[in-house]
Amino acid sequence: MGLLDILQQAIGHDDATAHLDQVAQHASAGELGAGLAAAMRSDGTPPFGDTVGQLFGRSSSAQQAGVLNQILATLGPAAASALAGGVLGRMLQPGQTQVTPDQASQLSPAQVTEIATHAEQQHAGVIDEVSRFYAQHSGLIKTLGGAAIAIALAKMKENATRG
Repeated sequence: MGLLDILQQAIGHDDATAHLDQVAQHASAGELGAGLAAAMRSDGTPPFGDTVGQLFGRSSSAQQAGVLNQILATLGPAAASALAGGVLGRMLQPGQTQVTPDQASQLSPAQVTEIATHAEQQHAGVIDEVSRFYAQHSGLIKTLGGAAIAIALAKMKENATRG
C-alpha cells in the first residue's frame, strides 16, 4: 500500500490519529513536515505559538532543546535571544548558540508559546522549520488532536496528488 492509499484511508476514518504511525512510516519527514506546517497555519487549529507551547510541554528535555535550537537556528542567536523578553538570551552563556536539554527543561510551555509567537512574527518560515523538527516525532504529533492531524493529512494528500 502506497502513501496516497494510506492517506486516503486515514482521511476517511473517524480517528485519523490511529493512522498517523502508518503515515509516518511511509512519508518522508519533508512530507509530514509540510502537512504539519499547513495544520499550524490553519484557522481550524490553535495559533502556532500555542501549538508549539503545547508540544513543548509534552516533550522530553532533549526534544524541548531541539525545538528551541531550531528556532535559534532559523532566526539566528541574536534575534532569537531577544524574543519573549530575552528569556533565551538570559539562559545562554556568552558564545553559546544552542540550548541544552537541562536549560530547555527550565522553561514553561507558556514561555515557549511566547517565544514561538514572537519568532513567527519575526520570520514566518519558522513554522516550516519547527514543523520539520516535529515531523521526526510522530508520537508528539498525535497529541495535537484529531482536527490538526486531519488537516495535516489532507494537506499531505493534496501534495501527493499534485506530485
